[in-house]
Amino acid sequence: MKVTPLRMKGLLLIELAIHRDERGFFAERFHLAEFAARGLPTHFVQDNHSRSAPGVLRGLHVQQDPPQGKLVGVTRGRICDVTVDLRPESATFGRHCRLELSDVNGRMLWIPAGFAHGFCVLGDEPADVVYKVDAPYNPAGESGIVWDDPDLAIPWPVKAPILSARDEWLSSFAAYQIHASRYLTPA
Repeated sequence: MKVTPLRMKGLLLIELAIHRDERGFFAERFHLAEFAARGLPTHFVQDNHSRSAPGVLRGLHVQQDPPQGKLVGVTRGRICDVTVDLRPESATFGRHCRLELSDVNGRMLWIPAGFAHGFCVLGDEPADVVYKVDAPYNPAGESGIVWDDPDLAIPWPVKAPILSARDEWLSSFAAYQIHASRYLTPA
């Protein structure tokens, strides 16, 4: 396993060791001692699994109450994974990070609390996204930012994504800052 800090403080790229042979492959997605030795989070309270069809975009979601960090990976297909730094004192506040995660490249992403998260499916196959969270889901403590907010200027690789009704009506980045100011996490 290789752990690389990304340009946003706290955001970590985790590259798994993938053992391949003629039968397929094997990868350890979580190992308590290995995670602890590398300073990665080891306390998770929930595992989630979503399947998304080609063309689907989910997000940008953030849970502020309680603040929630996510360990995100893909077990089937490919996604363009996007995080946005929402920590007001951070040098990268309002900036995004974009990575491809897939069932082939062995990458996972640790997203600490204080980031919005979203992804879109790449290619013509569905994508299965699995993620561990370090705080329980609370629908009343969740909000988000619309995927195509012009202030964020995220270069999504899809032009007309399939969205949920909820994601179509997420707020702008400017409106999010006003309404979520009590939750914004310092860097």
